[in-house]
Amino acid sequence: MSFLIAGDTHGTLDLAKVVQYYEGRDAEFSKDDDYLIILGDVGVCGFSASEEAVTRTTLRNLPVTVLFIDGNHENFERLNAYPVDEWNGGKVHFIESNIIHLMRGQVFDVDGTTFFTFGGAYSIDRMYRTKGISWFPEELPNLEECEEGWHNLENHGFEVDYILSHSCPREVAAAMGYGEMSDDEVELRQYLQRVADNTEFTAWFFGHFHEDAQVEDMFFCLYDEVVTI
Repeated sequence: MSFLIAGDTHGTLDLAKVVQYYEGRDAEFSKDDDYLIILGDVGVCGFSASEEAVTRTTLRNLPVTVLFIDGNHENFERLNAYPVDEWNGGKVHFIESNIIHLMRGQVFDVDGTTFFTFGGAYSIDRMYRTKGISWFPEELPNLEECEEGWHNLENHGFEVDYILSHSCPREVAAAMGYGEMSDDEVELRQYLQRVADNTEFTAWFFGHFHEDAQVEDMFFCLYDEVVTI
C-alpha cells in the first residue's frame, strides 16, 4: 500500500507532477491498494465543463484511487450535490468509484493509517470571480463542520497519523510569512491551530499557498513537490 500526497492541481494546470510520477509505472500500483491524495483546488467539479472532463479522464486513468479534500477553487454547488456516503469511517462524496472527496472534519482509517481531513480556504482573488459561478461562499468551513471535526477528533482520542488540510494553522501561516490579519481566513486558521495544539499526529500536509515549505518537523506545504508516506 502506498500514499502519494500532492498539493493543488487546478484542473490540468498543475496535474503534470502526479501524471509524471506514475508514468510508465502502472504495474507497480493497484487501484485497490494505492492512493493519490490531493490537498484541494482539484477541479474535479470545476468551472469549465471541458476542463473538468479532461481532469476527470486524467485522474481516472491513473493506476491508483484518487482521494481529495476540497480547496477554495471548487464548484461547491456541484460538489455538494453528490450524495453523502461513508468510506473507511468518514463521510465522502463518490465522484466516481475511484475518485473520492474526503469531506471536512472526518477521520478515516485506511488499513490502519488514520487521517483527519479539513478542506476549505478563502479566495484572495474573489474580486475577479463571480459568486455562484467561479467562487462560492461554501469555500470557507461553517460552524457545523468545525464542530463535527472536533467531535470526531475527540472520539479518536485526539490522535491520528496524519492531518490533511488546504489552509493551515495560524502559527504555521505566520512562520511562512502570511499575516492572518490581511485576509478572511482568520477563524479557519485559528480553528486549525486549536486542532494542532490538541492533537497528536506524525505530520500535517497542506496546500493553498503555492509553494513548497516545511515548518518545524511536522508541517509540510506542498505545491510542486509530491511526497510518499
